[in-house]
Amino acid sequence: MTATPHAQPDSKSVVDETLGELPIWNLADLYPAPDSPVLKGDLEANAARAKAFHARYAGRLQELNGSALGAAIAEYEAIQETLGRIMSFAQLVYSGDMSDPKVGRFFQSMQERCTTISTELVFFTLELNHLDEAALEDKLQAPELARYRPWLRDLRAMRPHQLSDEIERLLHEKYVAGRAAWTRLFDETMAGLRFPFRGEQLTSAEILNRLTERDPAARREAAKSLGSVLGGNQRTFALITNTLAKDKEIEDKWRGFARPVSSRNLANFVEDEVVDALVSSVQAAYPRLAHRYYALKAKWFGGDTLPYWDRNAPLPDDDDRVIPWKDARRLVLDAYGEFSPALAAIGQQFFEKSWIDAPVRPGKAPGAFAHPTVPSAHPYLLLNYQGRTRDVMTLAHELGHGVHQVLAGPQGHLMADTPLTLAETASVFGEMLTFQAMLRAEKDAKRRKVMLASKVEDMLNTVVRQIAMHEFETRVHAERREGELLPDRLGEIWLETQRESLGPAIAFDDDYRNFWAYIPHFVHVPFYVYAYAFGDCLVNSLYAVYEGAQAGFAEKYLDMLRAGGSKRHKELLAPFGLDASDPAFWQRGLGVVEGLVAELEAMD
Repeated sequence: MTATPHAQPDSKSVVDETLGELPIWNLADLYPAPDSPVLKGDLEANAARAKAFHARYAGRLQELNGSALGAAIAEYEAIQETLGRIMSFAQLVYSGDMSDPKVGRFFQSMQERCTTISTELVFFTLELNHLDEAALEDKLQAPELARYRPWLRDLRAMRPHQLSDEIERLLHEKYVAGRAAWTRLFDETMAGLRFPFRGEQLTSAEILNRLTERDPAARREAAKSLGSVLGGNQRTFALITNTLAKDKEIEDKWRGFARPVSSRNLANFVEDEVVDALVSSVQAAYPRLAHRYYALKAKWFGGDTLPYWDRNAPLPDDDDRVIPWKDARRLVLDAYGEFSPALAAIGQQFFEKSWIDAPVRPGKAPGAFAHPTVPSAHPYLLLNYQGRTRDVMTLAHELGHGVHQVLAGPQGHLMADTPLTLAETASVFGEMLTFQAMLRAEKDAKRRKVMLASKVEDMLNTVVRQIAMHEFETRVHAERREGELLPDRLGEIWLETQRESLGPAIAFDDDYRNFWAYIPHFVHVPFYVYAYAFGDCLVNSLYAVYEGAQAGFAEKYLDMLRAGGSKRHKELLAPFGLDASDPAFWQRGLGVVEGLVAELEAMD
């Protein structure tokens, strides 16, 4: 579709003949280079600072007054922020080229150095959790400590699952040789895979993009290539999955988590029952949402069923236009600005200050993400932009994460991060703003139908497919407790959960059983995926409030983003009259998707 991009002399962008000038991020705001004396100096200074911190405070927290304890947390936060800056830089360098062994060595060495340094700090959070509740409350009267009340609240939520200090230190030190090493193996294996397609050897991002080609033969060939290459690497991916699931089972058992998902729910500060209500609500809605829509799409394609490679195929009336980068930038920023000029002004910085890496290139991490880095710097966005409408939505999504992270930055390093369930709010809301703006601007009836269908497919991918992935994880982790799962069994569970969710209108063949292997969330953050469905349903409800709101909604929304991790979901949603613990909340969000499907049916 596009010619090979070539770099500009200043290396701040590459030029693609079809997509235009695509930005490359500039990581110098973190460190000038991997061999930078500044980076070396920070490592050495923080190693000494961490040792001194341990010597000064280990075993003494009980005797500190509130002011002194507040000062200790502030110093701990500063050390952790510098370590966070180092690891953010290492992660972003690595994401830029996972295929270079020297880059992989740099990333691993930074992980090991930072883990060694932070081991000196493990005692601190453990001792904070040993403090008596009444004694801590008394100390919290000091303003220096009161500032950290939300962080202490969240830290102490883990108290029932905390192990002995010695075991916690062991788990911390072994991480780089355990889960982190297996995650790196997955990343480098995926980055190194090449998928044959019409005489080319494509990356995973490129072959997945071919599944949205207009040519049906191209979609089929891409799907077969993806399934074949993943199938040839199933033993490796199955070993990684089995090892990490067993590792999680062992730690969950020691920590006293009854269910594999429970530790993630606690980290998200959302009750098991709320997640269970979300999952059951979406599963009950499968027939009204995905089954119904894909039957409609199959009819548009002239049959009763669609082969799985046509699930995201462009509609027959889609002109399959390519959207150059400058147009994508304008569409997203205009949509943000219509809602809130302040939101757009923050977003503008990402484009002007080289905080985005957009082009596809060999070795680069597939997919897309927003990395928050640390509050003293700024976030960075990674994309693999190829000019599709979905790529514009991905830009809107990741920019939402980015502006959220900027707004939450003043909370400080310990409280800026948002639980996953709320971390998807700004991203999905940004997508919705962009979609609605594009829909309002489109007057052609056929194009509007295409846009509505595309939005429904995005929602189904975000809600239905993510809950199906959650179910896949749930079954895999449950069965792993009975023994190792063979690659064939992993494929069977994948097919079972996909058939249940997508419905009889999608026809699968044997190649599709391998597609579970490329999903990075299963490896990087187990049980992450339900957060997408949580965020989509939440935003559907939130957007409905926005449409009927009086003036002031945008400022309340920005206040919610500014809160970062300082408030829980009940507090954050209360100003909008929403409550995620109410079962009707999920029905309301799912009803938005159902309404769009009904609107498409009425267009036939």
